[in-house]
Amino acid sequence: MIGNILKEGRLTKELKLKELAAKANIDQTLLSRFENGSRMPTEKQLSVLGEILGLDMRTARIEWMAEKLVGMIQYYPEAREVLRVAESRVEYLASQRVLDPPSLSERMTFKLENLDALKTQWAARPVLSPAQLQRMHAFFDVEYTYESNRIEGNTLSLQETALVVNEGLTIGGKSMREHLEVINHSEAIAFVRGIVDRNEDLGRRTLMEIHRLILKEVDTANAGRYRQVPVRISGSETELPQPYLLDKLMEDYFEYYEAHKLPLHPVILAAEMHERLVSIHPFIDGNGRTARLVMNLILLRNGYTRANIKGSTESRMQYYRALQSIQEDNDPEPFYELVVDESLRSIRAHLELI
Repeated sequence: MIGNILKEGRLTKELKLKELAAKANIDQTLLSRFENGSRMPTEKQLSVLGEILGLDMRTARIEWMAEKLVGMIQYYPEAREVLRVAESRVEYLASQRVLDPPSLSERMTFKLENLDALKTQWAARPVLSPAQLQRMHAFFDVEYTYESNRIEGNTLSLQETALVVNEGLTIGGKSMREHLEVINHSEAIAFVRGIVDRNEDLGRRTLMEIHRLILKEVDTANAGRYRQVPVRISGSETELPQPYLLDKLMEDYFEYYEAHKLPLHPVILAAEMHERLVSIHPFIDGNGRTARLVMNLILLRNGYTRANIKGSTESRMQYYRALQSIQEDNDPEPFYELVVDESLRSIRAHLELI
């Protein structure tokens, strides 16, 4: 039990409850309950106590997670089935199997070859003046903001989105949240472009800042923070990880990126990092927009243009079905194809514009 681990650690350090309470800034009575098993520490409290007591944090965290899980399901008759589903889902997200590079069909390889040929053309384009570059960014940024927000249910039209972004206008009959979603997404795009211009890479700090910008003033308390509560995706049967699994899953997420950012084709890597983030679903809200920005950060860093997944009903359903094909059937091909097709469409549009 985690209580026994904490008590043994305290006794080994020859600390009284009162002394440990003062060091950890935790109420003495609460500490006593942790040790006798009548209360569970939060993850933050466990980390503080572990550092003071010099605990093996891997062992302590495993025991803590196990007790949390048992406490949640022990009185449900479906407890064994819940554990089976959870085991399968965690295996998919964190096992060595999904750390292996994905295999690609001949069809996908052919499309990637075409995309890379267009990328070569894009790299050889005439040098654009600052004014030309700004106009090009403005054109594609507004469309991207419109489509990405549209996927999540924002009802501002493309023209209204442009007026909010470019003119700072307020659209009558539209909610403040919808206006903020447009403004925030536009700022997040600018942040991503700055990351690319400075040749910085994807990491936890970058991810958290993208998410903070997405939820800024929409849900400030949860902006740039992993969720602390369980969530479900409306209309989906996919089981999402519990909050106490998120730190380890996100550690695996960035480990996957570091291991595959050189050997894996950049567009496939971008698709993988998008899908893995929405499958982990680390945030209370804004997971989709954040995942699409991460995908495009990787594309831009590797010399491609942004893949702009459309928000029409038909396109949105295709997008969701492609994600489900990975999450439920372990078949990434439909999602890879969707991202590659959107990348092809984007780079052709950019070439036509210049």
